[in-house]
Amino acid sequence: MADVTVGVVVFPGSNCDHDTEYAVGSFDGIKPVMLWHNDHDLQGAKAIILPGGFSYGDYLRAGSIARFSPIMQEVIDFARKGFPVLGICNGFQVLLESGLLEGALSRNRDKKFLCCQTTLKAVNCSTIFTQRYQPDQLLSIPIAHGEGNYFAPPEVIESLEEHEQIVFRYADAEGRVTDEANPNGSLRNIAGIVNRQGNVLGLMPHPERASEKMLGSLDGRALFESLFQHIAGV
Repeated sequence: MADVTVGVVVFPGSNCDHDTEYAVGSFDGIKPVMLWHNDHDLQGAKAIILPGGFSYGDYLRAGSIARFSPIMQEVIDFARKGFPVLGICNGFQVLLESGLLEGALSRNRDKKFLCCQTTLKAVNCSTIFTQRYQPDQLLSIPIAHGEGNYFAPPEVIESLEEHEQIVFRYADAEGRVTDEANPNGSLRNIAGIVNRQGNVLGLMPHPERASEKMLGSLDGRALFESLFQHIAGV
């Protein structure tokens, strides 16, 4: 049986593309392919990952220029057809700018770049990205961002809550969702959300940096396992 192809988009300024490629390629039967920002060909990918970094130098606004790159026109069409798209950190910012997810990300509450380990609570484990987690499971996954403060109007937040689109929240070591456990000021400790259809996920933490024991945590690996289990069965 041929390997299932997963596309990893590379923008000028991406710096987690090869980390993501390595994590994806560590799974049997999964083949990562790198997709350049000027491409129009998704090369038969069954899922697309937008990795972290500083696409186009984060000029104007994080993700705002990347949204207009040729490859994103294909990714948007791909997502609207119901295929899986995962945005990590800067990739999350690009998804918001593209309109595939609702809300926005602004400067961290303390106006400082944050690079540290965080505790996440898996809030919704019924998505194609989280089916390998247990409800309320606590995960140790790092963040590295300057603009991770999630915001949306009250009606959008209530809609996200109502339709169980909040997938991950920042929590403390005991699983309490508190302001002290919130590293960047995100509304309601939101660390990751999914679209209404459930095929587009954006999150600020880096699961590819928590996919090997030598990295200090394996907790990000189940996210990739969940996604790859889904696309292998499609």
